[in-house]
Amino acid sequence: MVQNTFSTKGITKVYGEGRSAVHALRGVDLDIPQGEIVVLLGPSGSGKSTLLNIIGGLDRATDGDAYFRDQNLSGMTDKQLTMYRRDHVGFVFQFYNLMPSLTARENVELVTEIARDPMEPGEALAMVGLRERVDHFPAQLSGGEQQRVAIARAVAKNPTVLFCDEPTGALDSTTGRAVLNVLKDVNEKLGATVLIVTHAASQAAMADRVIHFADGDIREVVINKEKLTPEEINW
Repeated sequence: MVQNTFSTKGITKVYGEGRSAVHALRGVDLDIPQGEIVVLLGPSGSGKSTLLNIIGGLDRATDGDAYFRDQNLSGMTDKQLTMYRRDHVGFVFQFYNLMPSLTARENVELVTEIARDPMEPGEALAMVGLRERVDHFPAQLSGGEQQRVAIARAVAKNPTVLFCDEPTGALDSTTGRAVLNVLKDVNEKLGATVLIVTHAASQAAMADRVIHFADGDIREVVINKEKLTPEEINW
């Protein structure tokens, strides 16, 4: 039986109070099996990034429980959540958040210096196709290359799960497909569960599981019996 990486039960998230309160999540129940590529799909404001932040240990639910394996994230202290993020989670965002004064290798080293069981930075950069660019600064790299450095930085800690929030949102189709191929490789070679938040419906075709969000709740979960490769996706 495949173990779940994440399970949520009745997760709600409310911002504000009274009439001005915003219900970002409305009692979400969800299971995410280990080792899958999962796309969280929906329009802006549908709750998908809010859920990602909660199961990623960056935010807390207003109510309900979020589990990583058998650990209840909702009951963890701030210090425990920090350790959870350090030991298990890699983050990739739409904007690369690289340090401009550091080379690609040095940007990756920021993570490997604090990780419990890290890769060698050069190995992580080679995995994303940047073996020859390790000594280049972000300003000397294209947008796609910068995003691949950000992915290398995330995977260098050997994460159990990789969270990607609109990872191709700022990229053209060719570069975006290259980034999706890297995420596919991370899933296959490292066995990491990969969660991709996006509003681009076409990208759902590469996922094992597609979770459709609307108005703070899950409307549908689709299992892809036949996945497409990134090259086959219509951009």
